[in-house]
Amino acid sequence: MSVARFGLGPLGRRMLLAFVLVAVSSVVFLTVAALVGVGRGMEVSQQVDRQQATEAAANAAGGAYGQARGWAGADLGRAGAIAEAAGARLFVVDASGASVGSGSGIPGGQGKGLGPAGGAGVFEARVTANGDAVGTVRLVFLMATGTGARDVAWSWIAAAAVVALLVAVLASWSVTRRLTRPIAAMTSAARAFTAGDRSARAGVRAPGEIGELAHAFDSMAQAVARSERERRNLTADVAHELRTPLAALQAGLEELRDGLVETSPQRLAGLHDQSLRLGRVVSDLAELSAAEARGVWVTRAEVDLTRVARDELVAWASQLRAAELVVDSRFDEPVLVRADSDRLHQAVGNLLANAARFCHPGDRVTVVVRAECDLAVLEVVDCGPGIAADELPHVFDRLWRGRAARRVAGSGIGLAVAREIVTAHNGTIEAASQEGAGTTITIRLPRSPASARDS
Repeated sequence: MSVARFGLGPLGRRMLLAFVLVAVSSVVFLTVAALVGVGRGMEVSQQVDRQQATEAAANAAGGAYGQARGWAGADLGRAGAIAEAAGARLFVVDASGASVGSGSGIPGGQGKGLGPAGGAGVFEARVTANGDAVGTVRLVFLMATGTGARDVAWSWIAAAAVVALLVAVLASWSVTRRLTRPIAAMTSAARAFTAGDRSARAGVRAPGEIGELAHAFDSMAQAVARSERERRNLTADVAHELRTPLAALQAGLEELRDGLVETSPQRLAGLHDQSLRLGRVVSDLAELSAAEARGVWVTRAEVDLTRVARDELVAWASQLRAAELVVDSRFDEPVLVRADSDRLHQAVGNLLANAARFCHPGDRVTVVVRAECDLAVLEVVDCGPGIAADELPHVFDRLWRGRAARRVAGSGIGLAVAREIVTAHNGTIEAASQEGAGTTITIRLPRSPASARDS
């Protein structure tokens, strides 16, 4: 079966090959080390056993010498039995180097010379009697012992190496699949997303950094899809806002061109109003674009938020009076923030314009500025018609006007601009409202460090 049938791509095959090479190298190295170690260990153990057998034979020969009071008549049968049990031939010589050739129980070959003088299979030990060296025992091991045990050990090591290699290959394949499957899923999702399928997501769970990458990809895809949806909605909303005044202008101009109506100041004033409406929409869009452009607020200074609110109340006094609203204010002085004064004026002015546009005659509008720990808080509170619960989450969306759009003129950009301004100052803006019970817009900005220390 080819590697491709395991569902591995080029990266997976390379990773699997790398894992298998590491596994094979490790298993081969450990197997060779185990074989060498077992061989050396058995060899050392064999050397010790042979030396002990030689010394035991020398002790037995020394005992026989002591009982016979010399080599003549010494019974070396016990020494020969020890040598035979160890798989060796026994050679005994006296102190002068002459071969000892008598005694019962001596295996064949004894007494016919001292045997080979060296080699890995030759072991010697001195024979002592009453503390004196009376001769030498030499055991010659003619065949290797422990071969069976070595063969068994090596067969087990070989079997273990094969099993370990199979386990390593399977583990390598499993790990490779676990690592490459999320990558393959993200690749497939990215291709589908690029091809226009904005619903494509990786949708995989994986451990560690790969899982974080998959989650980040899905979050990015979600953000892009949301941005495109908002862009389409913005285009539709702008087209809707521009369509009405453009249609009115076009119809009015065609009537004038075709002579269907006579030119009059009232007629021209109506067309002029439609052009002003177009201009307001374009101006609002320009303001929103400027507000959303990061890096606009590059000049910041110590600004008193109370002074900003008071100045805006003065600037909007005529519009608020024209709307027949009751205006109240509660200010702490001073409440300093590090901000762009012009942008704060713009944000507060948008809130007051919203109140003048949506509140009913006789409603009360209260502007509050206060210090709250490390925050400067500005609230615009009205007791107007309020906002429905299902519309409240959308009040800061671009070009959103809600059901009130039927009776209130405007482009739905003022609060969106205010949100961008506040966000650029590392602040927050939120709306709280209950339908029929008024609305509260709250802006929170970080206070100036100097102002926060003084409080």
